[in-house]
Amino acid sequence: MRRPPGMRRPPGMRRPPGMRRLPGMRRLLPAILMACLFAAGCGVPVDRQPRDLRRPGPVTDSSGPAPGGFGSAVERLYLIRGGVLTRTVRRVPAAPTAEQVLRDLLAGPTRAEQQDGFTSALTTMRVGALTVAQRRASIAIGQPPDQGSRSDEVLAYGQLVCTLTSQGAQVGTVSFTSDGRPLGVPRGDGSLSTAPLTVADYASLLDP
Repeated sequence: MRRPPGMRRPPGMRRPPGMRRLPGMRRLLPAILMACLFAAGCGVPVDRQPRDLRRPGPVTDSSGPAPGGFGSAVERLYLIRGGVLTRTVRRVPAAPTAEQVLRDLLAGPTRAEQQDGFTSALTTMRVGALTVAQRRASIAIGQPPDQGSRSDEVLAYGQLVCTLTSQGAQVGTVSFTSDGRPLGVPRGDGSLSTAPLTVADYASLLDP
């Protein structure tokens, strides 16, 4: 309520403490109302409880597939589909080591890969220690339970060789041992070899 012109405050009467004259408030009210309406229409969510924005999300050091398939690194594995060696690419949290790649290969296809028709010939093979020196990998192989050869044995060795040599510069060749001695394994053409092997030795078994 405004004072009539010429009317003065009675002597001794003071403005209540903390109360100040706001000459521009009447002009600012429309702008304040418009800002409130705009903020309400933007649909900005409001947290019901305080949230620490500095707290990072969950961190994992696993080399397995990243949640949602959005990892920052790539892992290339060779599995079996349609009776041939077929490469599948996984997104993983970090660049995997040769040991991690071998462990993931031996674990077999993921559920999504199984739905896409991928299988593995390594389910019954006894794969032992892996050593890598100067880009040359050596894998110890144990005697299979049936003490005999399998029809998909060549595919199993092809999975190991093609997977380990397709991870960049970590591994260039793969050889195999059994009981500490060089082991002759089948190549793609059916011949046995104790020499270091590469993807080229299984080219005839690769998915074109």
